[in-house]
Amino acid sequence: MKRPTIADIARRAGVSKGAVSYALNGQPGVSEATRRRIVAIAEEIGFNPNSAARALSGASSRAVGLTLCRPARILSIEPFFMGLISGFEQELAARSFALTLQVVATPQTETEVYRRWWGERRVDGVFVTDLRENDVRIPVLNELQLPAVVIGGPGDTGKVPQLWSDDAGAITEAVRYLMALGHRRIARVGGLPDLLHTQTRTKAFTEVCAALGLSEAVTVPSDYTGEEGGRATRRLLINAERPTAIIYDNDVMAVAGLSVAQEMGLSVPGDLSIVAWDDSPLCSLVHPPLTALTRDIAAYGAHAARQLLAAIAGEPVQDVEEGTAHLTPRGSTAPPRDS
Repeated sequence: MKRPTIADIARRAGVSKGAVSYALNGQPGVSEATRRRIVAIAEEIGFNPNSAARALSGASSRAVGLTLCRPARILSIEPFFMGLISGFEQELAARSFALTLQVVATPQTETEVYRRWWGERRVDGVFVTDLRENDVRIPVLNELQLPAVVIGGPGDTGKVPQLWSDDAGAITEAVRYLMALGHRRIARVGGLPDLLHTQTRTKAFTEVCAALGLSEAVTVPSDYTGEEGGRATRRLLINAERPTAIIYDNDVMAVAGLSVAQEMGLSVPGDLSIVAWDDSPLCSLVHPPLTALTRDIAAYGAHAARQLLAAIAGEPVQDVEEGTAHLTPRGSTAPPRDS
């Protein structure tokens, strides 16, 4: 389905494009009955009257969109998205494109935003994050033929290109590293369970632990916030057979986990080793500094922006796998005292 235009409304109403412009902009030149008919048709096909001037000229909006289905409070403390957006801006600013950001409550609301943005010509394309299995957003993007790039995956995205890194490989490296240090009771505090990359990490963590004979390995789901990450850490550490190492799905939860361990009188890394994902300045500012899975998030975002701008220009865009995050050992990991 192509983006609705002034010509579409004119054809359905049996009037000229100029008459449609007069009607949508509240100018004289058409009867009230014709005006009402034109407005009704515009609403029916998803064309917002406020977009009439841009639609008549056929001009690009020179903007791309990003919707995030996350609590707004997370974004203020989430280094990953700040790094990603800084990468977007490196490329977008150089091409005089703006970034439109909106926080939404559900994926269904996100699809409504796509329809509105595309119908109103507010954006020329969108970034899509937090891919889910059977993601409801993908059919809408394919239907609208809205240029888009999915950041994350790989998953079933139809004609929408994807950019992702090997999460399974990174989690495998982290587990093998901890086992090489002598850890046998390893846990993981995961992210939102319905996200595809969380499921990929959980599957890889379970499989590598099983292959290495780590029968006590467990994943506790969380939501990326420090509060929930801290609660998950307490639940793990009050067990009689508490883990000697924990891998966290983001840096914010890892910092919260470090605080909880110290609050409970445990030494890091003597009593508990901690690994964070992704690396950020937070990981180096705490004591001890956190071992982390590191990748260049800004470069990741810049690559995604180049892909989206190419799609907007009508160029063919392929799926791309970025480099795997690598382990950066710091002071939060060491052999367990009971090894």
